[in-house]
Amino acid sequence: MLVPLINATFTPPVTSRPAPDSTRKPAAPAPALPTFSSGPVPSDRPPLVTSSPPAALAFLLLVAALFAGGCATPGPLHVYSLEGRGADRVVRDHGNGTTATVPGFLAADDTVTGFAYDPFTDHFFLRLAPGNAIRVVDRPARAIKREFAVDGLPASGGGDLALRPRDGHLFFLAPAGEPPAVYAVTRYGKLLRRFDLAGHTAPPIGIAFDVARDQLLVLAADGRRVVRHDLQGARLGELTLAAPAGPALAFDSDTRVFYAPLRADPSALGTFDETGRALRPAPGTGAFVDVGQRSLIRVF
Repeated sequence: MLVPLINATFTPPVTSRPAPDSTRKPAAPAPALPTFSSGPVPSDRPPLVTSSPPAALAFLLLVAALFAGGCATPGPLHVYSLEGRGADRVVRDHGNGTTATVPGFLAADDTVTGFAYDPFTDHFFLRLAPGNAIRVVDRPARAIKREFAVDGLPASGGGDLALRPRDGHLFFLAPAGEPPAVYAVTRYGKLLRRFDLAGHTAPPIGIAFDVARDQLLVLAADGRRVVRHDLQGARLGELTLAAPAGPALAFDSDTRVFYAPLRADPSALGTFDETGRALRPAPGTGAFVDVGQRSLIRVF
């Protein structure tokens, strides 16, 4: 019986044909693509050193901050006192439980009227009579770094000085023949300006710098009253020390402690808190003193 096929598709039979002859050479196989591995770099090639962009940027910002804002790597606190007489005067370096000696490079006839320490450069600044002569001593090198006279600073007498580490500006008390005032000078001797000190009826005898508040601390002529000033000379406040001190004044901004030679006992270095209360005496003697944290990086 025949069965009809509905919706059927008929495909003709496929017969294979032999490939035609050709003279074309077969194509060369495609070169293999290189493979990449996360394994170790072969020893015959130097390793590729890469740097993370955020880490590199952070390092550059740190370097910029150090040189723009000054050294930011403080070390232990040291107390420096100028001791001795004549050509035998030296700077005693008290810190970390030890005492070292640095030459003062002073002749027998040199008269010192002020003394300051720069913790960023590790240099001592000595103000010499007649008042405008400055000698800078490099503490680590134990050598004179430079000497200069400040053009515009009176040569009619001396006085104490203080230093702002952030930019190296020096603040010199005006000599006794002038109204109470301060001369601001760069660490290289360029006179910046002069400003009067409010709240003093007689020439002050000591000056220090409060790094934390960017203010001046001035010891009055009586050796007890310490007046706080802004950098325009305005009076901001004052305190009274428990004992007369001078003719120099130093201040540690971290511990908020004053250092000054005691008038009643020149062999003792007095210390006072911010209320003027006497604390335990510090090591050191002599008429001139300063304090500072020994920096781990020096800025020249």
